[in-house]
Amino acid sequence: MVDYNKIVSRRVAEVPPSGIRKFFDLASEMEDAISLGVGEPDFVTPWNIREAAIYSIERGHTHYTSNHGVIELREYIAEYMDYRFGLTYSPGQIMVTVGASEAIDLALRAIVEPGDEVLVPEPCYVSYMPKVMFNGGVPVPIRMSDDEEFKFTVDNVKPLINERTKAIIVAFPNNPTGAIMTESELKPVAELLQGTDIVAVSDEIYSELTYQGKHASIASLDGMWERTIVINGFSKAFAMTGWRLGYVCAPTELLDTMLKIHQFTMLCAPVMSQAAALEALRSGFENNFADVEKMRREYNRRRRVIVDGFREMGLSCFEPLGAFYAFPCLDSTGMGADRFCEGLLRSQKVACVPSTAFGTSNSFMRCSYATSLDNINEALRRIKCYLQEI
Repeated sequence: MVDYNKIVSRRVAEVPPSGIRKFFDLASEMEDAISLGVGEPDFVTPWNIREAAIYSIERGHTHYTSNHGVIELREYIAEYMDYRFGLTYSPGQIMVTVGASEAIDLALRAIVEPGDEVLVPEPCYVSYMPKVMFNGGVPVPIRMSDDEEFKFTVDNVKPLINERTKAIIVAFPNNPTGAIMTESELKPVAELLQGTDIVAVSDEIYSELTYQGKHASIASLDGMWERTIVINGFSKAFAMTGWRLGYVCAPTELLDTMLKIHQFTMLCAPVMSQAAALEALRSGFENNFADVEKMRREYNRRRRVIVDGFREMGLSCFEPLGAFYAFPCLDSTGMGADRFCEGLLRSQKVACVPSTAFGTSNSFMRCSYATSLDNINEALRRIKCYLQEI
């Protein structure tokens, strides 16, 4: 008899499975279920982008690319980062990855050693803490609350910094809350980090989905470019989740370390996905990113519907100004998020994700509005029915 407890990595065994997938899998087995659980655009990738990938395959472009990624694509990414966010990188400081998820993993593997502490804003995307732990690091939560609009400040970051602090994850627009941080709000945190060797890992995958003002990258602030790893990708703003294409921008010394890991693991991102991404940026510059703007306007419309819907049924709901998630509070129901979401799924066949999947709070649920208005309105009707039922 094999004792798998002696075989399986303790670091991996101690990490619980994703709370998002649990509710998604349950909903997928239910007829007529509505899922507000998974953060995936319901838009189909624009035809010209799909056509570029098909054409690349027809031309026989089915081989490995440079570990960095196709040079022309990296040149376009450099131009895009400068044009949209005022960040200057050479193509050699950019690496194309298998989704932004790989980029996060590479960033943490490149800098975290056993015992290092990484400051992680909470609530947060489900993979940050596990990836820190996989590397033997210690995730240290930065508690964010709806009273503070789910943002962190110098006051709740500074007490957490010590000689073991290696990095801080900056994740705005935020998943799961939809919170954003403006340039003026990021500036004091940036000033706190200057003079230290703490690296900012800035996940900006939702940067194009900001509904008030313009997205600000912490890397654009004084003294932060050289200590920031910027992560982005094509999944959210370009409706390309299944293409699995992201990228990382960083100073040469940091990027070369990530590239070394990438070389021995992924080798390169899929060449046909890179062809699609190249077309996404090329056509985007030609039409001033009209497709991105069209999606953002539609998400904004859905945002208003779902937030107003929750408030009208008596659930307080933080105003999300980025990404495509609403994060209503469930305290008024007298039920914890886990119990509420399980009951909602079984009673009304609506899948939402309890806030425990994103941290320690049991008071909220994440509801994605990256689905049709018809689904959103029907989901709101069912949630109201469940509230009346309980």
